[in-house]
Amino acid sequence: MTEENKNITKKPFKLKDWMIENALVVVIILMVIYTAFSAGNFLSFNNLKNILSNVSVRFIIALGISGPLIIRGTDLSAGRIVGISSVVAAIFLQRAEAPGVMYPNVAGSPIIVALGVVLLVGLFFGLINGIIISKFNVPPFIATLGMQIAIYGLNMMLSQNAPIGSLNTDFTKFGALGLRMGDIQIPYLAFIALAIGVIMFILYRRTVYGKEMYAIGGNEIAAEVSGVNTSKSKILIYSLAGILYALAGFLLTAKTGSAAVTAGTGYELEAIAAATIGGVSTSGGVGTVPGILIGVLVFELLKTCLQFLGITPEMTNVVQGIVIVVAVALDIRKTMRKK
Repeated sequence: MTEENKNITKKPFKLKDWMIENALVVVIILMVIYTAFSAGNFLSFNNLKNILSNVSVRFIIALGISGPLIIRGTDLSAGRIVGISSVVAAIFLQRAEAPGVMYPNVAGSPIIVALGVVLLVGLFFGLINGIIISKFNVPPFIATLGMQIAIYGLNMMLSQNAPIGSLNTDFTKFGALGLRMGDIQIPYLAFIALAIGVIMFILYRRTVYGKEMYAIGGNEIAAEVSGVNTSKSKILIYSLAGILYALAGFLLTAKTGSAAVTAGTGYELEAIAAATIGGVSTSGGVGTVPGILIGVLVFELLKTCLQFLGITPEMTNVVQGIVIVVAVALDIRKTMRKK
């Protein structure tokens, strides 16, 4: 193709279209600037540490949900898997000598044992999701919605609808503390999230797993024709998602120092919105790990700004709901413009 033909086929850059497609990011950046000037403690080291801790947990959840989104699926059970994983971690890490221990037979377990059990829990639910979707051809929305409801019921029974505290102090210290660099403290959770991000980046971009995932999202029929075992790939994708949700639940328990049946509520919607803001297309086949991180950071900054601006929790939920709808609408607009 000649240079002249390239110029003809290449679409010219239009600032208006770019502003519309990235409207959420632009608005939130402006909101952050306004909040930084109007609320003196917004840029405090303590607040930045809290933001980083929240982003770390939610980044891992968003990474988990990105796989199903890239293959044109979804996972509405993500938040509940986070919740039950959080409760399981708390059950195993309750101090054995603490009063009112819920499950004395497993309380006081080593941290590594609790982590292993939690990851197995996440793997189990992710595997079931993958099998139902790939083997029985149940739409991901319905399959994961049913799993969401079932897990919530199991979590209510497991937690006995009571908060679980008095956890291993080394575990809770890990969740609350970080590496101090002068006046700045970088949470240990952030280093774990960074490591998971690097692993997922390599997995998505440098392995057969990633190539097949993007191929399925781009055109599942074409992927099958080219030799991709789409059923196996879907099971692997949902299983890995379950493991990542479980890890996030484990870290969430370390961060909060307790667990309850409500842990993880609504996290799947936040993760979907964050991933979409970060460039993961609901139409499938598109999405990057750095983009997901940016999306999570942007969504977390939005919530923090609303809090510092004195917006009520009720109104904050309204704004977050609008952001989710707008994010998906803008993603659909991008997809239509490319066709």
